[in-house]
Amino acid sequence: MSPQPSSPQPGRVAVHLPADVQPTYVNFVVITHSASEVVLDLAQVMPQVAEARVRARVVMTPLNAKLLLKALGENLGRFEAQFGPIVVPEGSSLADQLFRPPAAEGGGGT
Repeated sequence: MSPQPSSPQPGRVAVHLPADVQPTYVNFVVITHSASEVVLDLAQVMPQVAEARVRARVVMTPLNAKLLLKALGENLGRFEAQFGPIVVPEGSSLADQLFRPPAAEGGGGT
């Protein structure tokens, strides 16, 4: 008989990561919701381009969204403990801070 695949520990889920899975870089998210779902449209915004390109849409229950928020907070806490604080630029819009063209210095020519 062949050996049975090992089952994950109680409370754990085995995750299969296919060899051909392609990572998707995103730097922008649009979050919408209904009474029963939270929708994350994960997108790329490129400097000097006025349109974000959605790369993936994730739909989950509000409970799972709350658990994701908790898991992200815990993991970012570990990241900052290891690498230092993540500094978020202040301003009215993070997208403006990151993707607005630099202001011309001096205000004009001579």
